[in-house]
Amino acid sequence: MKTVIVPIENDYSNAVVDLILNIQQKEFNVPITLEDQPDLLEIKSFYHEKGGCFWGAFIDGELVGTIALVKYDDREGAIRKMFVKKEYRGKELFIAQQLLDTLIAFSKENDILDLYLGTVSILEAALRFYERNNFVKIDKDALPEKFPVMGADNVFCHLTLSQI
Repeated sequence: MKTVIVPIENDYSNAVVDLILNIQQKEFNVPITLEDQPDLLEIKSFYHEKGGCFWGAFIDGELVGTIALVKYDDREGAIRKMFVKKEYRGKELFIAQQLLDTLIAFSKENDILDLYLGTVSILEAALRFYERNNFVKIDKDALPEKFPVMGADNVFCHLTLSQI
């Protein structure tokens, strides 16, 4: 199975919503709705037009993973919407790693020096993944002032790109 990772826009919103809400609500019981995430319906304006990007991972034409970069400051970005369908997770396919590597390469090409992310503590495997990729947990009050905090997030991480 070959994974193809490409930037996607609003024409994939329905597939993105289906993938992400299923993981958030059904798999992890995170109390979040589509109304809490209007960016999923406005991918182009929320991500691309502000200097960030939204990528989809596809296998045989099926959307199996996503990751997004919100560029909220000249040299800083927030990682959002990192999700991989359950049956496509793991070290065999490396989809999450490929998605993160794509975002990091884009960030470096676009002179972003620091990446931040917020997540929820229940996503323990995701936290271990970020730690393996040199992200460091930080307190919420250590986040940059402009960082776009999501209401459900209770764990925050930082990666200095010049160190990798």
